[in-house]
This record gives sequence, C-alpha cells and structure tokens, in this order.
Amino acid sequence: MIIPDIHQNAVAVADHYDELDPIYRRVWGEHVHHGLWATGRETPVEAVEALVDTVGDRLRLSPGDECVDIGCGYGSTARQLAVRRGVRVTGFTLSAEQAAYAAAHPAPHVDIQLCDWLGNGLPDASANAAWAIESSEHMVDKPGFFAEAHRVLMPGSRFVVCAWLAETDASNWKVRHLLGPICREGRLPSMGTREEYEAMAKAAGFEIVSYEDVSRRVERTWTICARRIAKVFLVDRQIRRLALGTRSSIFVLSVPRLILAYRTGAMRYGIFTLSKPGDNAGPHES
Repeated sequence: MIIPDIHQNAVAVADHYDELDPIYRRVWGEHVHHGLWATGRETPVEAVEALVDTVGDRLRLSPGDECVDIGCGYGSTARQLAVRRGVRVTGFTLSAEQAAYAAAHPAPHVDIQLCDWLGNGLPDASANAAWAIESSEHMVDKPGFFAEAHRVLMPGSRFVVCAWLAETDASNWKVRHLLGPICREGRLPSMGTREEYEAMAKAAGFEIVSYEDVSRRVERTWTICARRIAKVFLVDRQIRRLALGTRSSIFVLSVPRLILAYRTGAMRYGIFTLSKPGDNAGPHES
C-alpha cells in the first residue's frame, strides 16, 4: 500500500473537491472520472459515459434495482444509470459543492446525500447493486469501505469498483517520485495494488467475479486534461488565479506526473467485479 508522507482524511478530501470545484467542472465536466476509449475515436463525453455503461453492464442492472453510488461526485453516473437502466440510486459524496450541484440538477429516482460512506446509515441488505468509480482511493479505511458495501448489499448482489492502483512491486523511484506525490497531491490516504484490493474484498466476504486492467484505454484522459488546463489558463484569469491560489492547487500542477505514471506503468487502472455470495449469485467470469 502506498501511503503519502502527509496524513489525509475525509475532511481533506472534501476540502480538495470543494476548492477545485470550478476547475473540475470547467476542465472535465460533471463526470469526475476517467474516460474509457474502445476505438480511440470517441469524444471525451462519449468516453466517460462509456465507462459508466461498462459499470452498468458488469452489475447486470435490472429496472427497479435499488443501487448505491459510493463517492458519487456530481451525481452524473447516478443520473445516467437511473435514466438508461431504470434503476433507483442513492449516492454519497463528501463534497458540499458536489452535493449542491446534484441538488440543482435533480433526476427521478436519484437521491444524492452529503455523507461519508463509512457512516452511511443504510439498512443491512438493502441494495441490489453498488459501485465506486474512483472513490475507494479517498477512503481512509479501505477494509471498512469493502465491509460497508458487503453489509449494505443483498446476497447475490454485485459490487463494481473502478480504481487507481499502484503497480505491483513498484520500484522505489516510482514510489518516491510518482505514486507518493500523486497520493499527497490528490488527497489519497493510500493507493493499493490489485492484489491488496482483492485481499480486502475477500476479507469482507466478497467473491472476485472478474478483474480487468484498462490502463491503456483510460490514460489519454490526462493528456486531454493537460491540454484543456493549458487553454483555460490562457483565457480565464479567474480560473488561473483559483488554480494557483488554493491549498489544493498543486494537484492541478501534478497532471504531468499522472501522465508519466501511466506511461511507465507505475499506476494502473483496474475494474473489479465482485459478488456477495447468495442464492442469486451469478457464475464467475473468466
């Protein structure tokens, strides 16, 4: 597990997203996660929506399912799946700015709550499906993150986790100059490997249905972000002042580090499909 030299907690995570809210929405839009390219010809909007649809496919969602979006951001994933799959979604975010945006853009059967997932208050076995798209990285208690998902899901339900991962056995150079700083600058309390995630999921009671490394299909997200940030800096004085004058500003300047982390293999992007054993559990996939 990669742990930064500066302690991070839920308050720091919320502060990061609240401070950089205008930049996130201006540079990348309301989906605060990577895009997933299949052909390379997709637009960024198509790519981010493709990642959401991939999650929906792996969850095997059915109309009427009660779902949980852990670390829901602006609620865009919840809204997309509620509209396209006919499900009901309860989302959780630590950011007051993200929750306010979601409240200003309501959708039927979507409820976005300003609440820490680790204290979500949902009843046991109350959800048919759950997902976490790039939010597990921000969890201080990662075993607790998996344990809460297992508690809330009904037997036979699926849980999909899209995660930034550290390369297994990353060299000291990569840890010191890439992974450690990325954790510190992005307010990540820690960054795990594939093996560590699978061990935590199993310890919580999940079975591993499948794992897919899609690093090459998502990495262009950061080159697009770099170009957009450069353009915004040139034309928008207010955004430039905000980006360089906040406590979280260093994350904006760390985009080149993220690009290098992907290109060197120091950072991976994985999609885990997990299941809670039960009568309705599906067969394992290869």
